[in-house]
Amino acid sequence: MTRITLPRPDDWHLHLRDGAMLSGVLPETTRHFARAIVMPNLVPPVVTGAEAAAYRDRIRAAMPEGASFEPLMTLYLTETTEPADVAAAAASGLVKAVKLYPAGATTNSHSGVRDFDKVRGVLEKMAEIGLPLCVHGEVVDPAVDIFDREAVFIETVLDPIRRATPGLRVVMEHITTKDGVDYARAQGDDLGATITTHHLIINRNHILVGGIKPHYYCLPVAKREHHRLALREAATGGEARFFLGTDSAPHVDPLKECACGCAGCFTATNTMSLLAHVFEEEGKLANLSAFVSENGPRFYRLPVNRETLTLEKTAAAATWPAKIETGAGPVTVFDPGFPVFWHAID
Repeated sequence: MTRITLPRPDDWHLHLRDGAMLSGVLPETTRHFARAIVMPNLVPPVVTGAEAAAYRDRIRAAMPEGASFEPLMTLYLTETTEPADVAAAAASGLVKAVKLYPAGATTNSHSGVRDFDKVRGVLEKMAEIGLPLCVHGEVVDPAVDIFDREAVFIETVLDPIRRATPGLRVVMEHITTKDGVDYARAQGDDLGATITTHHLIINRNHILVGGIKPHYYCLPVAKREHHRLALREAATGGEARFFLGTDSAPHVDPLKECACGCAGCFTATNTMSLLAHVFEEEGKLANLSAFVSENGPRFYRLPVNRETLTLEKTAAAATWPAKIETGAGPVTVFDPGFPVFWHAID
């Protein structure tokens, strides 16, 4: 197979930032994606429905001329979030999910949750109205090794929350371990899981062997090879509970290439070419549409896009810019480290 046409894909986990960075990176997503769940971890975070509406308007104002793209807004869960505000934002159609960050787990997460009992009322309201909770699944206990934080979160935080809140619909975002794959498979259809492009391609050796590679550093951090292989098997297998969330996360190069580099891989530019490569390697190109175009909308109870995107494999390797120049500074595009021959035909 050298050509495949899919319903236009969606990205179910995306960072667009704000201001000059938003204007610089948004075209990289709108080129191929019809919709995206937009993360609310700005500074300050997007906590209320009014703040989400204002952020949506800024995204729309930054869209390239002629682009067809719908930002799907989320709220940042804090210990003071009001259940009534969440319900009103969801009822209006503005907000499609609420994001749970354990405080201190990742970029701009310091306003997140420390005491999960304090958000129980919000979670119960979300279960009542069917609004999904998107979870950054890592504990922040310094006594827990960074490579074990996802597995410990599942056991000590996620599973207890779900048991205490029947009917709560949950998305395990950017799972990175076989533990995450196994847990997702053992649950009902009220739980889904997103998988990133870069976690299908790199393991922790890629970050550390031969020198530290700051543009491969992300959170959750890439794990051992057997975890990467479990993710590839899950993503390419066609199962309805797994779908694409790139977690494409732009940082300017000076903040990545320093003594304390920011976490995040920027993959919006080349995700579709990379995924076609991965699915072909696994002999599962026929399942690419399920992963990028069908499973996510079904979990979020939205229609599959009617527009299409075509991918074509040629003898010439695909090319993309090494960096995206933004008004905030240069952003390095994720480099898989091997040639890719699949091209997205815009």
